[in-house]
Amino acid sequence: MGPTVKTLRMAIAAVSFIALTACGSSTSSDTTIASTPAGADVASFNDDDAMFAQMMIPHHEQAIEMADMALDPTVGASSAIVALATQIKGAQDPEIAQMTSFLTTWGRPLVPDDDDMDHSTMMSGMLSLEDLDTLRSLKGPAFDKAWTEGMIAHHEGAIDMAQDVLKDGVNPEARSLAQGIIDGQTAEITTLRNLLK
Repeated sequence: MGPTVKTLRMAIAAVSFIALTACGSSTSSDTTIASTPAGADVASFNDDDAMFAQMMIPHHEQAIEMADMALDPTVGASSAIVALATQIKGAQDPEIAQMTSFLTTWGRPLVPDDDDMDHSTMMSGMLSLEDLDTLRSLKGPAFDKAWTEGMIAHHEGAIDMAQDVLKDGVNPEARSLAQGIIDGQTAEITTLRNLLK
């Protein structure tokens, strides 16, 4: 067998292996390989992983916005709310950085193509712009109650999104982050519900 034929057969085998690996690694039929930059491991994520990061970033950003409201001393939030807001902000800021890193590595945009839509209509638990305006207008105990109720709904929505990627995603780091979100926010929901008693 001449070197040219042998080289050609090796190249065909390599291409076949790559194609089979890419197809067999994803549970989602709509994985987009063409948009992935050269050199990236196309088998390491699918569209469900990318959508999880794209949607959870603005979801987390709203939770941080709500936390900042509670941390504003002019609002008069209780010490328990301030402590929880500090905890939420401390947890979710690094998670946003991690998800941004995922998308950069995967060669995906930070926002989905339909980002002109109102996020509150796209994601479970998101407060509408009107809800946020109402929350900003409140002070003291009225703020505490509305903030607590809003954050419970917000956390429940994040848990739903995390459970979706555990079911359909394939990236180990994204799945690990999703499980961490479920565990952390489930515990915070328990704390929040106790504040309403």
